[in-house]
Amino acid sequence: MKKVSAIILVTVMILSLAACGKKEEVTFKHGFDLDYPPYSYRNDDGSVGGFDVEFAQAVCEHLGWKYESVPFNWDAKDAELNAGSCDCIWSGFTINGREDDYCWSKAYSDNTQMIMVAESSGINTLADLAGKDVGVQTATSAYDLLQDEEEGQGKLAKTFGELHVYETYTIAFNDLKAGAIDAIAIDVTSGKFLMSNESGYKFLNEVLGSEQYAIGFRKGDTELRDKVNAAIDDLVKDGTYDKIGKKYPDIYDYLCLGK
Repeated sequence: MKKVSAIILVTVMILSLAACGKKEEVTFKHGFDLDYPPYSYRNDDGSVGGFDVEFAQAVCEHLGWKYESVPFNWDAKDAELNAGSCDCIWSGFTINGREDDYCWSKAYSDNTQMIMVAESSGINTLADLAGKDVGVQTATSAYDLLQDEEEGQGKLAKTFGELHVYETYTIAFNDLKAGAIDAIAIDVTSGKFLMSNESGYKFLNEVLGSEQYAIGFRKGDTELRDKVNAAIDDLVKDGTYDKIGKKYPDIYDYLCLGK
C-alpha cells in the first residue's frame, strides 16, 4: 500500500508541476475600423485585412499570442476600448491632438490630410471650395481639423456650401464619383488607396494638416504597450515591418520606422 501511495503521490506531483509550467495563452484583441483601407477592412469573404491588421497579427505571432480581430464603426472606438471589448485602437489612429487621451505606442506611420476632387471639377485650390459640398469621415483627423477654427481648418470649412459627414470614406468616395459631393477631406494614404483603381481624381496641392499614426491603449496600460513596442522593434529589425509595408504601396512611403 505504501508503494502504491508513493506512486500516486509522485504522479500527482508530476501533474502539478506540468500544470504550473504550462504557459497561459494570451489573447490580443485588436480593435480597428471595419472600413478604413488600406489600414484595416473586411474582405468579401468576411476575413479581415490591411496593413494594420497584418502588422498586429505579426506582433502576436512574434510574442506567441492568439490574435483576435475586433472590427467596429469608427465612432464607437472609445466605447469598445473602455468596455474592454478590445485591448487597443490600432487602425490609422492619429496621435496628434490626442496625446493625453490614450497610452500611445511609438509612431509607425506619417500621414497628411488633403482634399480629393475629380480632375474635371475645376477645383484647383482650397479657395475654389467656396460654396462646394465637401465630404469627410466622422471622428477622423480631417473632420477634427475642419471643426477647429483656432489651429485647424475651421475657417475654411465655413466657406463650404455644406460639410457632409460620412460613416466611412468608402461611402464618401462613392458619392464623389456619383457627383453628390464636390470634394473629400481625407488622409492622403486612404485617398491614394481609394483612387488606386479609379482614374480621373486628384489631390489639391495645398495640405490641410499632417499627423502620425500609432496604437492607442487604455491610459495606464503601459505594460501591454511596452510589450507591443518591443515586438515592433524586433519586427523592424528583422524586416517584417518593411515586408508587410511593401504589400501596400499606397502607404509604404509614409512608414517611418527604421528609416
